[in-house]
Amino acid sequence: MAGGTVRAERVLATREAILAAAERLFAEHGLIAVSNRQISEAAGQGNTAAVGYHFGTKTELIRAIVRRHTDDIERIRSRMVAEAVGSTNARDWVDCLVRPNIEHLASLGSPSWFARFGAQVMTDPELRAVMAEDSLSRPMLRQAVDGLNRCIPELPPEVRAERDEMIRQLLVHMTAERERALADGTPTARSSWQDAATGLTDAIVGLLLAPVTPARDDSKENDDESVR
Repeated sequence: MAGGTVRAERVLATREAILAAAERLFAEHGLIAVSNRQISEAAGQGNTAAVGYHFGTKTELIRAIVRRHTDDIERIRSRMVAEAVGSTNARDWVDCLVRPNIEHLASLGSPSWFARFGAQVMTDPELRAVMAEDSLSRPMLRQAVDGLNRCIPELPPEVRAERDEMIRQLLVHMTAERERALADGTPTARSSWQDAATGLTDAIVGLLLAPVTPARDDSKENDDESVR
């Protein structure tokens, strides 16, 4: 029994070392440039096939790294959603989208790599779907999105899709750039992660509530030109 427990602990320690090494290498060098051999060596594994043995495919390795963080993010979001229930203020619900990620990143200290890892994943359409699938399966995130939708004016579908993409870009790349700056010791626009969350929330609320300029009717303009 004791031997089995020791072995299980070793397996967990090996998996954790692989996940930590893979997250850092992917964040620093990109997903394509990093091999399983490099990850195994960085994790201190003599067996260069350790990554494949423990995780199988790169997709499953990426999924495991994402879940390594999103469970904690979901716990934070659960607390915030409970506080926001019944609110008709869009900002409260945007906070539920922004601050759990930021609070988690702040808890990692510096250097950390998860934000930059996420930015790398988002450049790959297939792996981006893996990350999105895990996030959107979380009930607290869905509840936050539903709460937000009840507080903002209805937008034309194409405008909402465009603004949702802008929001994703802000959340992914602004956090990645801040994480990089902290790791490099370079100045940042905001003095703390909490202030950074405030800035992101301001920007996202502004995006969602911004007026919509009617699309120009080019066909009508062309008809007018032909008449002249």
